[in-house]
Parts: sequence; C-alpha cells; structure tokens
Amino acid sequence: MTIDPKQFRAALGSFATGVTIVTTHSKTGEDIGVTASSFNSVSLDPPLVLWSLAKDSLSLQAFMESGYFTVHILTAAQDALSNLFAKRGENKFANLQISRGRGNTPLLPDCAARFQCHTEFCYEGGDHVIFVGHVEEYDYTSHSPLVFHGGRYAHAVRIEHPAGNLTEEPDSSFSQDFLIYLLGRSHHHLFLHLRRELERFNLSEDGWFVLSLLGVSSDRSIAELHRLLAYTGKDITEALITRLAEQGFVCLHGEFAPHTRLTLTNVGRRVVIELVGAGKAAEDHATRNLTPSEQQLLKQSLRRLIQDTFPESESSVLSSDMPSNDTTDFIQE
Repeated sequence: MTIDPKQFRAALGSFATGVTIVTTHSKTGEDIGVTASSFNSVSLDPPLVLWSLAKDSLSLQAFMESGYFTVHILTAAQDALSNLFAKRGENKFANLQISRGRGNTPLLPDCAARFQCHTEFCYEGGDHVIFVGHVEEYDYTSHSPLVFHGGRYAHAVRIEHPAGNLTEEPDSSFSQDFLIYLLGRSHHHLFLHLRRELERFNLSEDGWFVLSLLGVSSDRSIAELHRLLAYTGKDITEALITRLAEQGFVCLHGEFAPHTRLTLTNVGRRVVIELVGAGKAAEDHATRNLTPSEQQLLKQSLRRLIQDTFPESESSVLSSDMPSNDTTDFIQE
C-alpha cells in the first residue's frame, strides 16, 4: 500500500487529542516554545511523560541541548495562544506575562496543567524526535482542556458514568494502560468464577480447553486439537487425555497419536453445557454496566484483534472453532 502523506494526516486527525505548548530555555539564553499535540503519560513511578518534535523544527536543537522542558496543557480558552506558538520565526513571548520554572524554563499562566521536566532521554521516531521527561514539579486546575480533532479545535465534554464517580482515580500510566495488562487482568477476573466451577468437576484449565473445543465439534484428532490450542501455549499430552478419559468426559479411539480421534461423551457434553452456562453468568455480571452496543463493540474489537494476531492460514479456522459462550453450540447431537 502506498501511503499518501495528506490522506495519512487526515486519517490521524480522526483521533482527538489535547493541545499543549512545550517550552524550554536554550543554552544561548533564548526562550523557546512550540505547540504540540503529541503528549502522553508514560509512568507514575517514576513520573515520566513524553512528547515529540519534528526533525525539521527550528527549535529541535534547543530542546536537545537544554536538558529541561515544561509541558503546558491548554484550556478551551487558549486557542489563540496555541496558534501563536504554532507559527515559526516570531518572538512568541514578547507580550506574555511569564514566570520561571526548572532550568529557567518559561512558564505560561492560566493553563489547565503544567509539567516541569528534566529530559530523561530522547530517541528518533521516524521523522520526529521523541523526548521523555522526568516530572520534577506540576500544577493543574479544573479548567476544561482545548481539544484538537480533524484539523480543528474542539471543546471537551465530560460525561459522567451512569454508576457515579469511581472509588479511585484511573491510572493512566503506561503499565496500567498497556493492552497486555488490561487483557490479562480482565481474563483473570472473568475466569475466577469459572475456575471454581472447574474445581467442582476436578478439571484443569487444559482439560477445559479440550472439552470446550469438543463441545463445538465432538470428533477431532489429537493433531487438530493441538493446532487449535496453539494460541494458549498448551500442549495436548497423553497424561491430559488419559485423565479426561478416566473421568468419563472423552473417549480416545485408539492409542495416543496425532491421527487418533477423540470424541466427547454424553457426560462430557453435560459438563461442557453446565460450564458454559457458568461462564455466561460470569460474562453477564462483568458487563452489567456496559450498554448492549458497548458489549458488541468490545467483542467485535477482540475478534479483530484475535484474527490479526494469527497467521492468515489459521484465522478462518479460529474464528469458527474458538470455544463459544452460546450453549446452543453444544446441544446438537
């Protein structure tokens, strides 16, 4: 695919961002400031933030050498200030009342928040340089922030959650906002109730994975099960299948080998249906504060994530053979 720079910029504009002005004091004694929307939190402990600046910016060298910078998050009333610092070659501080912060960095007044940082490190990111700063001092207000979306300024609207205020503030650090962390924690919370049910049937998680796949299609080879469970990192071992057979959940048709067929018994089918029901109850409880459209969007996003994670040769198989939470998949004889 050929990337058209203008269209790519328009596509990126679909993401709404806050607007900041980043300032520093150069080694030659000059105050420097630029408008930037590439601000993100990185960590709470230590307190780290990042932002990026184009390599062709006239201010790049000053930021690279100064060792300090301050990120100002602008309020909804400061769009003119944003425009001023977005221009090149002007004395942007001429008519502003400023104070001084860490590293003699100029501080702009009346912002939504300010983060005074020393530069922890910087590295190249395509046509930009990414600056990571250690926050030494900060302040903030309750003013509404300025938002940039689709090439235009916008105003943020705060929507309260139907259940009211959360008991604790959301953690926006990189570790807490990391997709692997969120998916992993969600999995453990959702699986906790089902794990108790597995213990009632003396089933391991590996055993449940096998039974759930046989619940979708009750006659599979050992090799097929192994391939379908590759995403879990689990192996289909002889000891696992022997244990399931001894419990009366499955029937192994021959010696343990890749081509040997495995089928689900009637007892195994009843166990699968009961466990799927327990899983569905856990899902309903977990999503009780989501609207139906939010639930559908979440599941659709996860399906796309799953399909994009696996090689194309396996995507179609996994989309149809992943264990289902719909009990109707398991009651067809």
